[in-house]
Amino acid sequence: MPRPSALLYTIVCSVVLSACSEPPQREITSAQTAIDAARHAGAEQYAPESFAAATTALQQSHEAVAQRDYRLALTRAVDASDRAQEAARLAAEGKARSRTDAEAAIVATHAALLQLEARLKAADAAHVTPRELAPARGTAKDAAASLQKARTSLSVGNYKEANAAVSGLEEQIRAQMAAVDQATNVKTGRRPPRRR
Repeated sequence: MPRPSALLYTIVCSVVLSACSEPPQREITSAQTAIDAARHAGAEQYAPESFAAATTALQQSHEAVAQRDYRLALTRAVDASDRAQEAARLAAEGKARSRTDAEAAIVATHAALLQLEARLKAADAAHVTPRELAPARGTAKDAAASLQKARTSLSVGNYKEANAAVSGLEEQIRAQMAAVDQATNVKTGRRPPRRR
């Protein structure tokens, strides 16, 4: 009578050999499902390297099947599944980070725009000429349009697009605020505060 460990070894060997005698269709299907889930999670955009590695591994699995190397096909399919799951996890993290960044950028830009609009009203009251205020008004108008675009992108989950819509805008607005302040101070005879 064979020992239990020898019997177990024989069973494991026979399972492994039989698994390698036909294409690992179940594992390939599982890998494809994981890749589809990662794509749906935004991995192409937020975890491109991991996603590309997963799709490459799945392609290699298909190539190994075509060459009847079912052991390699199995290894590549399992690798593709693991990498796809990692890509989905990284995508979720990247997406959350991108959303937070976009929301913060929109809030900061909107606050700066409100300040610019207040400065423009003060400049109007001080009778600063429309010609002097034209660049600031143009920036304010463009910023309002960009903020609207960013909010729309944010609402549909295009966080990178939302971020791009307001990228650099806060700095432009602040530059125009300084110009408006200078023009207002000249008109009112006020000196700008000294920097300490």
